[in-house]
Amino acid sequence: MKRRQWPLGRLLAGLAMGLVLPLSSWAQAFPNHPITMVVPFPPGGLADIVARPVAEAMGRDLGQPVVIENRGGAGGGIGMGVVAKAKPDGYTVLMALSSYSVIPEADTLLGRNPMYALSDLRPIARYTADPTVLAVRADAPWQSVKDFVDDARKRPGAINYGSSGNYGTMHVPMEILAQVAGIKMTHIPFTGAGPAVVALLGGQIDAVSTGPATVLQHVKAGKLRVLGHWGNGPLGSMPDVPALKDSGFNAEYAQWSGLFIPSGTPDAVAQRLRAAARMAAQDAKVREVIQNSGSPVLYQDTPDFEKYVQVDVRRMVDVVKRIGKVE
Repeated sequence: MKRRQWPLGRLLAGLAMGLVLPLSSWAQAFPNHPITMVVPFPPGGLADIVARPVAEAMGRDLGQPVVIENRGGAGGGIGMGVVAKAKPDGYTVLMALSSYSVIPEADTLLGRNPMYALSDLRPIARYTADPTVLAVRADAPWQSVKDFVDDARKRPGAINYGSSGNYGTMHVPMEILAQVAGIKMTHIPFTGAGPAVVALLGGQIDAVSTGPATVLQHVKAGKLRVLGHWGNGPLGSMPDVPALKDSGFNAEYAQWSGLFIPSGTPDAVAQRLRAAARMAAQDAKVREVIQNSGSPVLYQDTPDFEKYVQVDVRRMVDVVKRIGKVE
């Protein structure tokens, strides 16, 4: 029986298809197993509050579960470093806060190797961007920001406040206030906003600066009081709370939350995650959960979020340099 001879052109085309199809089908098949969403803080803080409904909605869109993994510590740096070093295949993503912009510069300032480089992580979508609020216990003696600052001036270092770690999103705004008001407070770092708020409720610390979503339920329950916020104009969830600027203190800070992936992730996979992230932001349940927590969804798609992050990094580097070394 004669052997069939294949034309050279058809043979080469077949070989080429054999090389291309596995790659394209691999991209089309993504994801084919669960995705891990790292939250670089313990449960209870803004990143965790946003991540849980977003992960559930993204999982529905992607057809695979998106599983939350809380990796707290170092103001979010440990969890962000984990994702920065993860395999760039789309199966490890990050729900970060604005401490992303600060930590590498702070590490450099302290003379240690940064836990990650800004270029290691690729912005995909922003979900919220809120000014932080100054919260104290409802039985605290201060009824206004002026009361708080006046007392801090009389008793340097006597008032303490909790944070999610050095140079984190709860530490930086308090240092900004301390600089503009000319006061000294004692900083007590925790592993995240959740533990810091628990310490505030329990009387171990005097104050926190955190996102509205972290304290709103305790304010409604009559356990905490909010004296002011680091934004401009009224807050949607707390319309009666004045901005620090309205009290004569030119302090401004926004705590944002956003989705990142390792920078080397293939574009096809990144675009699939971007589409799922966008669908999650449009999901009625996601918007309701985040809105009810006190932080309205202020979504930015990848191009706008990339520009937003670039501006925020430049601003925050200047803030860290002004704060200086914090041991």
